[in-house]
Amino acid sequence: MVARALAEQICRTLRAAGHQAYLVGGCVRDIVLGREPVDYDVATDATPDRVKQVFPQTIGVGAKFGVMLVPDWTRSVEEPMVTVEVATFRSDVGYSDGRHPDRVIYSKTPEEDVRRRDFTINALLLDPETGDVLDFVGGRKDLDAGIIRAIGDPELRFREDKLRMIRAVRFAARFGYAIEDATFAAIVKLAPQIHQVSAERLRDELTKLLTEGAARRGFELLDATRLLPEVLPEIARMKGVEQPPQFHPEGDVWIHTLMMLEGLPAGTTPTLGWGVLLHDVGKPPTFKPPVGPNGRIRFDEHVEVGTRMAEAICRRLRFSNEDTGQIAALVANHLRFKDVSQMKPSTLKRFVRLDRFEEHLALHRLDCLSSHGSLDAYNFVQRFLAETPPEQVRPPRLLSGEDLKALGFAPGPPFKAILEAVEEAQLNGKIQTREEAVELVLHSFVNK
Repeated sequence: MVARALAEQICRTLRAAGHQAYLVGGCVRDIVLGREPVDYDVATDATPDRVKQVFPQTIGVGAKFGVMLVPDWTRSVEEPMVTVEVATFRSDVGYSDGRHPDRVIYSKTPEEDVRRRDFTINALLLDPETGDVLDFVGGRKDLDAGIIRAIGDPELRFREDKLRMIRAVRFAARFGYAIEDATFAAIVKLAPQIHQVSAERLRDELTKLLTEGAARRGFELLDATRLLPEVLPEIARMKGVEQPPQFHPEGDVWIHTLMMLEGLPAGTTPTLGWGVLLHDVGKPPTFKPPVGPNGRIRFDEHVEVGTRMAEAICRRLRFSNEDTGQIAALVANHLRFKDVSQMKPSTLKRFVRLDRFEEHLALHRLDCLSSHGSLDAYNFVQRFLAETPPEQVRPPRLLSGEDLKALGFAPGPPFKAILEAVEEAQLNGKIQTREEAVELVLHSFVNK
């Protein structure tokens, strides 16, 4: 059962049991806009205990806040799991931790429920039986006008959950909307309080900002609302950092980075999005002005510095080790493309064997298009990949450690050097068979 069918079935079942039930939130917003919702939520006057009675398989993901997760109880074991979040109508009392209500009061009407939500465009309800949209806060008007507006007092909404400030930016970027004046002013005022949000929630919201197809607009709004220096001061420091005009006619590091972000399509992988954002993060701290009449701006060791900074940012935002490694690798390798036409075959083959090399290639393409415009290196690599059989890029090993022992070599540190020398010769086309590899080892390493 697809998510919408499940959500509508949940509403019918709850109504048959004597309760109110509506589709609510972002799914209704997207339906009104003619977009395909990512997921579906249901709002009801049934309490969590009652929801559990009606749907015995329900999972209490946030039961004390009135939130239950209802799975598709009709699916076969072979089908993927589909779930819908079902929340009891409520009003919230106090937000001491800046995220969760201190206490919830269950309500009997949908109007009371939507008034505690974040933005008007996310507070619409849909009657699945009639198709009617219930709007108690002016959400449809704001959708028509292209406005992100906090419900009620913006400062109160943002004090309840500071992450809503970044969500306002993300929705404005994703939909191409403006942030309503009072809502915008409240974000500017409360921006320093964003640090109360957990690193994981910040990371996830910023990742969405980078991967929904409107990253440039999102980061321009983060800057305009004064959130950027709070959440990513390293990126804010890119502003005004000049670059050599012969390589970067587009402008400073900030403008260059924005142009690259603009090229990220919706559905970009999170690691590529962060790699693009951070690829030049080492430039501000390594900037050196021109010296002498023929001098130029320099960023000596900005790749090495930037790689360490990227790793630190990833640790701060609690990225997984795997994602941290890939993001750091994107930063560490982004300048290597300028040398591809001069690389030895072995070096080039190892380069294109980097994990998720397609992300490295995509970052390089954006880097070129957002600066000098030349795609010579990009096209060189593309031709190499198209013309070189995979078995030449990743050939099977000709010798193993066991083979070296059979040849009389004692296990130890030299093993690695010998095997690397064999692979180097193989990748450069100097040897192709096991016999040639043995001859190379005996000639080059025996009695050495």
